Amino acid sequence: MRFDLITIFPEFFAGPLEHGIVRRAREAGLMEVRAQDLREFTKDRHRTVDDRPFGGGEGMVMKPEPLFEAVESLLGHGVGDVTEPAARPSDTAIVLLSAAGKRFTQETARRYAGLERIIFICGRYEGVDERVAEHLATEEISVGDFVLSGGELPAMLVIDAVTRLLPGALGNEASSQNESFSAGSSLPTGAQYIAPLPEGAEHRAADDDGNGVLLDYPHYTRPAEFRGWAVPEVLIGGNHAEVAKWRRAAALAKTRRNRPDLLLRA
Repeated sequence: MRFDLITIFPEFFAGPLEHGIVRRAREAGLMEVRAQDLREFTKDRHRTVDDRPFGGGEGMVMKPEPLFEAVESLLGHGVGDVTEPAARPSDTAIVLLSAAGKRFTQETARRYAGLERIIFICGRYEGVDERVAEHLATEEISVGDFVLSGGELPAMLVIDAVTRLLPGALGNEASSQNESFSAGSSLPTGAQYIAPLPEGAEHRAADDDGNGVLLDYPHYTRPAEFRGWAVPEVLIGGNHAEVAKWRRAAALAKTRRNRPDLLLRA
């Protein structure tokens, strides 16, 4: 199995990959991991990967162009545009690690273990342009309801969880079948380690009381049109009241789609 990591800090993974089951699985040829520097796909002399979001707001958002080009370089082919989107390989997942993603579970890890390849998009800053989530990633994954400064640690968490399920990785195959959150385990046993949210993007409170029951609203940055996918017009119009209304509606829609459990708790 192959894991690809798109990151602005490729050196981050040098340490975690050299220990335990992950190291042994690599040495045994059961899996390989490659870190790709996102800045290699920038065009300006400052190697810029982020920009200010349309509609205003705090922080910076990662641009779509370098992320699309990095994934296409790894795949060896384009992913298309709004007029002609290209099919993704059925044995490959393109995973955006995102605070607004679906919850990563042991069942997700089992599904990933059946793939040939996973490409991770490790975000930073306030998140990534929403067109990456909608038209590039095959899925958007969150590893917990808390905040980290980037997606590198969550990516390593997923790699570790998936590697344990690869045939031969543990030596004793019964070990993975009887662990917590496995199909044969009815209740968790022992300590569980849950990593923080990726990308530095908070679950912002979208209700007036600040209860935090909605996911963050989608972000967009320049260019205003990318491969035929346009930024929502309301974000460019300058009407702050309409921007706020759109963001709340978009946050509600994304929460209903990716984390309906948050709505049930409220």
